[in-house]
Amino acid sequence: MSLSTSSSTRSTACSTHGSVQLAPSELVDTLDAPVRRRLGFAFWLAVAWIVLVIGLAVLAPVLRLADPDKILHGQPGEGLLSGRNWLGTDDAGRDLLSRTIWGSRVSLLIGFASVAIGFVVGGLTGMIAGYRRGWLERIVVGAYDVMLAFPSLVLALLLLTFLGRDLGIVLLVIGVLSIAPIGRLARANTVAIASREFVLAARALGATAARTMRREILPNVVFALGGLALLGSAIAIIAEGGLAYLGLSVKDPTLTWGKLISSGSSGSILRDYPLAAFVPIMHLLLTVFSVNFIGDRLRQHFQTREGLSAG
Repeated sequence: MSLSTSSSTRSTACSTHGSVQLAPSELVDTLDAPVRRRLGFAFWLAVAWIVLVIGLAVLAPVLRLADPDKILHGQPGEGLLSGRNWLGTDDAGRDLLSRTIWGSRVSLLIGFASVAIGFVVGGLTGMIAGYRRGWLERIVVGAYDVMLAFPSLVLALLLLTFLGRDLGIVLLVIGVLSIAPIGRLARANTVAIASREFVLAARALGATAARTMRREILPNVVFALGGLALLGSAIAIIAEGGLAYLGLSVKDPTLTWGKLISSGSSGSILRDYPLAAFVPIMHLLLTVFSVNFIGDRLRQHFQTREGLSAG
């Protein structure tokens, strides 16, 4: 009788473990298992590059950099590692290292701050819609669909044409474009997590909707949103470059990577002074690649997928 009961208990436990979702603390232990992938050396190399770029951008005002707008700081078209101009000079003899670092301040701000808008607004509305369901979910999802129905570049062109090209406007426009993708992912993850046992238990114990979302759902959603937000930041940096080519980036004399690439890629300048475009292009490409790589590896590391079924 005892053997039968023990066997039954083990069977029930195995069945329960196979069907019931684990609480957040148990999920952390599960993620420490071999299933969790190692981040690897390349991940930390990408992190080191991002830290370096952000550090130089933040410290630019206190670093002993050449005046980025000083003409004839060196001979026009100086090459790499030429005297005091480590990355050479452009067609006007301006120091490319200084101009690239100062340009990174605005490009990185646009990339990260604009997506932060989408992370907060899209993440919040998506979680509320996925948790509340019903008519509220239909309205929110419908709004996302409307936003995604417009081509992003066309919508950005329209908004910037009518609202102007101030830095705040550019941030807001790109931020608005990131709300729908992040919101859809937040809703999909919330719908899946809201039916798990630890969430149902919290609700049964009388936890409010706000507390349940903050304590039980948000910790399980934030890594998926963070991975997508990093990818969105890379897209936002590229988007600013595209807008700069169309003359719709921030107003002069503010420098950005996109504006440096645009000014350095005109026919005669690109032919005679290729470093004027090559230096900011390489900084942009390395940064975008690193951000993409970090976001992708983090999503793999925490076993999150954008295609999570919403049920």
